[in-house]
Amino acid sequence: MERIRRAETGRVLRALMCAFAAAFAIAALIAPDRGDMLGGLMRICTRPAQLTKDYFLTERGGLSASMLNCALIAAACCALTFVPGAAVDGGTVLAFFLTVGFGAYGMSILNLLPFFLGTYVYSRLMRMPFSKCVNLAMFSTAVAPLLTQVLLWYPDFNAGPELKLTGVLLALGVALASGCAMPALCAHSPALHKGFDLYNAGPAAGFLCFALYALLYKTAGVEAPPIAATLGEGHRAFVNAFCGVCFGLCVVCGLLLGADDYTALLRDKGYRADFTQKYTPGANVMHVGVYGLFILLYYNLVGAAFTGPTMGAVFCMLACCCAGATPLNVLPVMLGYGVMGLLHRLGVTAFPLNAQAIVVGLCFASGLAPVSGVYGPVAGAAAAMLHYALVTGLPVLHGGFNLYNGGFTAGIVCFLIVPVLERIGKRSRE
Repeated sequence: MERIRRAETGRVLRALMCAFAAAFAIAALIAPDRGDMLGGLMRICTRPAQLTKDYFLTERGGLSASMLNCALIAAACCALTFVPGAAVDGGTVLAFFLTVGFGAYGMSILNLLPFFLGTYVYSRLMRMPFSKCVNLAMFSTAVAPLLTQVLLWYPDFNAGPELKLTGVLLALGVALASGCAMPALCAHSPALHKGFDLYNAGPAAGFLCFALYALLYKTAGVEAPPIAATLGEGHRAFVNAFCGVCFGLCVVCGLLLGADDYTALLRDKGYRADFTQKYTPGANVMHVGVYGLFILLYYNLVGAAFTGPTMGAVFCMLACCCAGATPLNVLPVMLGYGVMGLLHRLGVTAFPLNAQAIVVGLCFASGLAPVSGVYGPVAGAAAAMLHYALVTGLPVLHGGFNLYNGGFTAGIVCFLIVPVLERIGKRSRE
């Protein structure tokens, strides 16, 4: 046990990610519809993935197939972390859980792998080791639904899936464009949000998808598929049991590893933070569990339907657990969304808190945690309210093909609100 406690944080987190991959595989094998697991996986890989398509629905995949899809995606991402020279840090944990979360809606093992190839090509062109691009390889998958669309459903989305040479070439083009452009765009994103959007790849993916969507549809004169969500009733008991066990075990493991500095982690402002570099392995593992249970509690309290997108949102929100998000700096964001939910009851806003778009929106609004950490809870709540107002309006810009729509929205919120907060703070100091 003492040897495990002395292990470096990267090795511990790599083992944790592998454990989650195994957990998803076990869940796939015990799910009630496991008899249709492989057939469901085929449907996930070949059906359109635009906007919010609930993979828990039988006609879209099914519960067992969704869990298997998450397991395969998690295994592929874990394999990247074993590339010689690859370092595991807060950004790796963010990229891993974010990518795995979309395994329940929007992403499949089929539309994932070409982006890894695209990033590998980028590393060769730049003459840099691929180990330096592991995180970026996962972030480049943000436009995965667009790859599925051009591979099988382009240009006529009513004709049914058809694999043609033009589709393969277009899919490779999308993968190469994302793999080569995302590294530069992610490097430039902090200039937009000044470090206050934990989902740094969100603005990068948003603008990239906007450009690709315009080129493939608007510029080419091709009719775009309508933006419409496909949702089921969800599996509340199964998802709560799965997440509760996984997160509970993380808390136990964190305690066994030793988490004496966990209180300091909880009080961290979260601005430009990498918890893996500041706190012990035990504190980081424990935080995965505590923060995960905190997210799960919120979604139960607001009465969210535990669909594929909701389970995905749990893990996408968990992604920032080592990159700056804590229950203390995310709580004001939740309260800001809560205020907008109360306004809905008064007839002022269009969506209740448990609407699927808002459930997923809150997940990415949590990326605004540094705003409340640096400028206080009122500023964090105000930023969240603005995020709520904008998040459902942006899919029209990218056709619903950008999985990071909420992170894109958070970047725009930072662009609008952070300069105002800086000006107010400067005037107050003067």
